[in-house]
Amino acid sequence: MSVHAADPSLYRDRDVVPVRRALISVSDKSGLLELAGALADAGVEIVSTGSTAQAIRDAGYAVTDVASVTGFPESLDGRVKTLHPSVHAGLLADLRLESHEQQLADLGIEPFQLVVVNLYPFVETVASGADTATVVENVDIGGPAMVRASAKNHPNVAIVVSPASYAEVVEAVRAGGTSLELRKRLAAQAFAHTAAYDGAVAAYFASDVVAADTHRDIETPGSFEPSLALSADLAATLRYGENAHQAAALYTADDGTGIAQATQLHGKEMSYNNYVDADAAVRAAFDFDEPAVAIIKHANPCGIAVGAPDAADPIASAHAAAHACDPLSAFGGVIAANRPVTLAMAETVADIFTEVVVAPGFEPEALELLARKKNIRLLTLPADFALAAREVKQISGGFLVQDADRFTAFDQSTWDLVSGEPADDQTLADLAFAWKASRAVKSNGILLANAGASVGVGMGQVNRVDSCHLAVNRAGDRAAGSVAASDAFFPFADGLQVLLDAGVRAVAQPGGSVRDDEVIAAATAAGVTMYFTGERHFFH
Repeated sequence: MSVHAADPSLYRDRDVVPVRRALISVSDKSGLLELAGALADAGVEIVSTGSTAQAIRDAGYAVTDVASVTGFPESLDGRVKTLHPSVHAGLLADLRLESHEQQLADLGIEPFQLVVVNLYPFVETVASGADTATVVENVDIGGPAMVRASAKNHPNVAIVVSPASYAEVVEAVRAGGTSLELRKRLAAQAFAHTAAYDGAVAAYFASDVVAADTHRDIETPGSFEPSLALSADLAATLRYGENAHQAAALYTADDGTGIAQATQLHGKEMSYNNYVDADAAVRAAFDFDEPAVAIIKHANPCGIAVGAPDAADPIASAHAAAHACDPLSAFGGVIAANRPVTLAMAETVADIFTEVVVAPGFEPEALELLARKKNIRLLTLPADFALAAREVKQISGGFLVQDADRFTAFDQSTWDLVSGEPADDQTLADLAFAWKASRAVKSNGILLANAGASVGVGMGQVNRVDSCHLAVNRAGDRAAGSVAASDAFFPFADGLQVLLDAGVRAVAQPGGSVRDDEVIAAATAAGVTMYFTGERHFFH
C-alpha cells in the first residue's frame, strides 16, 4: 500500500489554493480574452497552446507556449502538444504531499493551480455533416487527458471546462485563491463534460458500425447503438417536482435545442409541471407547418388550431380557435405557438389565466403587454430549436429509446378510402388537421375538428368508447358536422357509432382491427366517409 493511501496525516491543509500559474487551451474562445486579461492583472503566469496562445498574445498579454515548457515542438499536425511529463506532472502533483513537492523540484517542473480547457467541437463537426476523416480529427485526446488529470487532482488544481465558470473563477483568483468547495464542483462538471464527450464519440463510431451492418438494418426499423451514454448539466433546482413533497431539478443536454434551453423573459420560475406541459405544447404546435397554437393542461390538449387562411393575423386566429375548443380547461393552461406571438394574440391571452406562453419570439408590444401580468411565464425557444429525433424514457432498471413520432413526410394520398364518398378538399384538409392533432392526445385519443381547429377531445381513457363519449360531450353541438381522428383503430364498431350518432361527417383512423369489416359497415350504413391511414399514433 502506498504512503499516500496509508498515511493521511501527510496531507496538508489546502482549502484555499492561490493561483500563480494557469494552463489555457480552448476551442471555444468565448470570454477568453477577458479571462486572460483578468489573470494577467492578478499576476498569474499563463501557459497556452496553438491558436489559444496566439489569441492571448495578439491581445497584448504575456503567454508562455507549451512547447517552451516541454522542450518539445507541437507535432503530427497538432495531435501531440500537451501529452508530456512536464505538463502532466504539473497537473497531477499532489502538493499536500511533501514527496510530490520534492519530486517536482528535483525535475524542475512547476505546478499548475488553474487549468482552462474545452474540447474539440466533435458534436458540432458531426452535426455539420463533415466527412469521417474530419470528424475523427475532432476527437480530442490531449484535452480530455488534461481535464481528467486536473479534476482528479482537484485538491490542488481548479479545472474549468465552460466559459460560464470564468467569472466565478476570476472572482476567486482576485480574492486570494480557489476554495476546495469550488474545485470539487468544477471537478464534477469536468468529469461530466468528458463523459458526455466520450459518449458522443462512442455513439458516432457505434452508429457507423450499425449503419454498415446491413443485416441489422433489414431486421430492425431503426439502428441503435450497442451502448447508450446519457449526460446533462444541472441547470436549475426546481421548487418541487410533480407534487410538493417531491424534490426536482432541470438538467440540460450539451447538444440540446429544446424547451430545456428556452430563455425565460418574464414571470415566476418554471416548475416541473410547467416544463412537462410546455414540452407537450411545443411538440403539438410544431407538428404543423402552418401557423399553429396548442393549449395544454396536464400534458393533454385543451385545444389545437391552425390560423385561418384568410386571417389578417394567423397566429392570433389560431390561438382564438384553440381556446374556443375548451375555455374551461384552458384556464391555467400552457400555450405554445409555432410563430412569434403578436400583439393581437397577446391581447386575447392577457385576459385568460395562463401559466406559460412559449414561442419562437414575441413582438415588442406583445411582450410589453403580457409582462404586465406578474405571474405569467414567457419563454422563447432557441434560435436553432428542433424537435428531438430520438426519445428516451426511464423505466425501473433501464431506459426505453425510440425514434420520435413525427409527421416528417405527411402524405394523404396514401390513405385508403374504405367507406362513403371521397372527401372534398375542405373535409380532406380538416381530416389532415385532425389526424396530426390527434398525435398530441394521450391514448386512447379521439379528436373532433372543424375548420382547422379542434372542437372536442377525448383523451387518456382505458377504452376507446369512453374517449369517443368524452370528445362528443366536450364538443356539444359542434360535434355535428365535424370530422374525427382516432389515434388507433376501433376494435369494435361501438366507439365509432358514438361519433356517427353525434353527426360526425368524416373519420380518419389507422385501421387494422380484426373487426375492421364491422367498423366499415357501420360507417357505410351511416353514409360517412372514412379513411384508413395505415399508421398508428399512440402517445403514453
